[in-house]
Amino acid sequence: MKAIINRETFEDMQTTGTFSIVVDDKHVVFQCKTLELPWLNNERQVSCIPEGEYDVIPRKSSKYGDHFYVKEVEGRSYILIHAGNYHSQIKGCILVGDKLVDIDGDSYKDVTNSKATLKKLVKFAPNGFTLTIK
Repeated sequence: MKAIINRETFEDMQTTGTFSIVVDDKHVVFQCKTLELPWLNNERQVSCIPEGEYDVIPRKSSKYGDHFYVKEVEGRSYILIHAGNYHSQIKGCILVGDKLVDIDGDSYKDVTNSKATLKKLVKFAPNGFTLTIK
């Protein structure tokens, strides 16, 4: 299964994008919004990860429940795709949600319905996927 994150807005505190699962290289079968940190030279806990292709596998923890682990990110470890709403909840990971809305009034868009969106993604891709970030 193939997935793509198209990064769309680049701000001082965050990066937003669209996550899509694609079959036959053209048919989108699942789509949601993403929230990441800004690009700060791949610095741990303050930057999004570099553009590129990654293997993503399912993972479960007491903190995040069912979520995903992005494997082999150069210079980084434990990059996850998990639930959350705000850029302040990210330490280099990727949050997913159904929309981008400024929930907390800080002038930055947040992802909404993150837990439900992640649950749908886990159900849709229970064995993981190959992720391309561009």
